Amino acid sequence: MKVFVEGIGLRAPGIANWPAGKAVLQTLHARGVPDFQLTAPALLPPAERRRATDAVKLAIEVCSEACAHAERDPQTLASVFASSGGDGATITAILEVLAGDAPEISPTRFHNSVHNAPAGYWSIGTQSMAASTSVCAYDWSCGAGLLEAASQAASTGQPVLLALYDLRYPAPLQAARPIKDSFGIAFVLTPHETPRSLAAFALALRPRRGETITGLPEASWEALRHSNPAARALPLLRALTASRVQTVDLDYMAHSLLRITVTPLGTTVR
Repeated sequence: MKVFVEGIGLRAPGIANWPAGKAVLQTLHARGVPDFQLTAPALLPPAERRRATDAVKLAIEVCSEACAHAERDPQTLASVFASSGGDGATITAILEVLAGDAPEISPTRFHNSVHNAPAGYWSIGTQSMAASTSVCAYDWSCGAGLLEAASQAASTGQPVLLALYDLRYPAPLQAARPIKDSFGIAFVLTPHETPRSLAAFALALRPRRGETITGLPEASWEALRHSNPAARALPLLRALTASRVQTVDLDYMAHSLLRITVTPLGTTVR
């Protein structure tokens, strides 16, 4: 199955956008940057802006950048939002209230706890009536999101926006689910090559027979890849910075892998 990348959005510790990330991923100098701060998205109406959680802010931030990079109207794009576990901070807050003397959950907290909350805020902010799918597959959510978005683009013949995001979990959840860094990425995927295409992704789901999952050669970046399920996409991003065809193997479920052949279009990926 082949799709084409038109736009990329990226937010990670020390990386504010895709141009900054592209420069970093080409050199892979050691990281040492603390987690980042997020601001309420300007595209949301004031009431939703006040209610938006960090998960919503991160998803909207990378989606907005990817759409702008692709020069696509976000209102027209079907979307896939993939996260390994959703909004850990909101779940923690709800559990703390339930364990207290007055177990009364606010409606805002409740609706922010739902896994498709970022997709809902995105559709409100962009006034999009296009279809949206929210995916959760634990540590394999990156591959699951890529497969879902690519399948939709290939089967419908229409472009699809994909967001992959996971945020650090607060204590005490972090002891059980140690996501220590936040990370978000978005792609605009199309079924056909266009003048805006940056690269082609050829995806194949294969049984795993001892193959090594593609990693990163620098220890601190490899630690980020392991620490955040959305950051499993880092080798794919690094392949996009190269000028030659590369193959990336992503872990997918217990006995499978997702093999993605990345073919740059043109001399460089902008």
